[in-house]
Amino acid sequence: MVAKKLSRDLKQKLIQQSLQRKLKQAETDAARPAVSLKETTIPDKFYRFDQHPGYIQMQIINRGAEQLGVESPFFRVHEGLAGATTVIAGRELINFASYNYLSLSGHPEVNQAATQAMERYGTSVSASRIVSGERPIHRELEHALARTYGVDDAVVFVSGHATNVSTLGYLFGAKDLIIHDEYIHNSSIVGAQLSGARRLSFPHNDLDALEHLLKEKRHQFERVVIIVEGLYSMDGDFPDLKRLVQLKQQHRVFLMVDEAHSFGVLGNSGKGLRELADVDATDVDIWMGTLSKTLSGCGGFIAGESALVENLRHLSPGFLYSVGIPAPIAAAAIKSLEIMAREPDRVRRLRSISEYFITQTRALKLNTGDSRGIAIIPVILGSSVNAARISSALFDRGINVQPILYPAVPEKSARLRFFLSCEHTQEQIDTTLNTLASLL
Repeated sequence: MVAKKLSRDLKQKLIQQSLQRKLKQAETDAARPAVSLKETTIPDKFYRFDQHPGYIQMQIINRGAEQLGVESPFFRVHEGLAGATTVIAGRELINFASYNYLSLSGHPEVNQAATQAMERYGTSVSASRIVSGERPIHRELEHALARTYGVDDAVVFVSGHATNVSTLGYLFGAKDLIIHDEYIHNSSIVGAQLSGARRLSFPHNDLDALEHLLKEKRHQFERVVIIVEGLYSMDGDFPDLKRLVQLKQQHRVFLMVDEAHSFGVLGNSGKGLRELADVDATDVDIWMGTLSKTLSGCGGFIAGESALVENLRHLSPGFLYSVGIPAPIAAAAIKSLEIMAREPDRVRRLRSISEYFITQTRALKLNTGDSRGIAIIPVILGSSVNAARISSALFDRGINVQPILYPAVPEKSARLRFFLSCEHTQEQIDTTLNTLASLL
């Protein structure tokens, strides 16, 4: 029996090593500089999508999964509401793969508000807001967001990803500098690239390194912006906002906080990182958030001073040239804000069950990295093969949790990523962690 297990483990290790070599080779091939080509010698890979580097990487990963006998965990179809539980292929599972932190998506009042807005305004506003897509419910949502943040105004974009891309791409340019945490979301990186500004990163949550960068680089540029997240979705930790504010004031730069995962989660009433850190909202120049997590919809927003918001509302391409968000989505977000303010116990229950999860996980000597134990808790396994295999085994046993694999994270950081809901129970946590422990 021991020999059989060793044989299986060796096989998995060899497949894993082969997979990593092939992926690294594919990355090397993709990164090679362009060469001057004669018209008659253009290789197939320059005009065929099946030769695109990304597609080749996908094929390598898929073949590796087949060799390991691991079913893909991606694009599984949820057949109803996804909260603390979900239904996939007719089976109810304990669910740790959704951002429905306060269990407001699917709430009867939220559904009713969305339905009433749909009946009045339809399913689309059918135009960019600046021309003929504006509806009263849009400004109602923006005013509600501004009041919640305690700032002048807010503007809502049709996509969360596009919010960062269009905001950064429009506000900053070739004479500017964008400094971001190395773990910042892809949307901020793409926005920075679009802007044409110089882009520098600092080690994750290392504000000493950030300070050094500011001292060295600030006076070489006109506008400078620091970008961090309120709660990092891979690791479940957050930055020191008070010190960030001090640095931004000292060096006369902008500070942007992406609250995609922290709004509705951090702080006693869910008002985000500033509530947790006891920092005035006006000390941060750009607040970014999404409607797709706590606020039960889809899209993103920027909140801050009037000059910022009016500038974006009239000139940011991602707002100006995109259709306005559907009225039912705006109504769902407004109602979610109302319930969040009326029922702060949802935030307390989320914090309580998160603390229970991380306490029990650490008692089992599992590696939770730097997670602060609020809503997002990784279990780091250090092997993409193990993470994929255990995720699949948990799914077979009625537990849905996604693996995060190389190259999305370094191989040594491959993990299972658990998203908690205020509706999760201690019994569900115990079942999950006992099952996980039995598989390790």
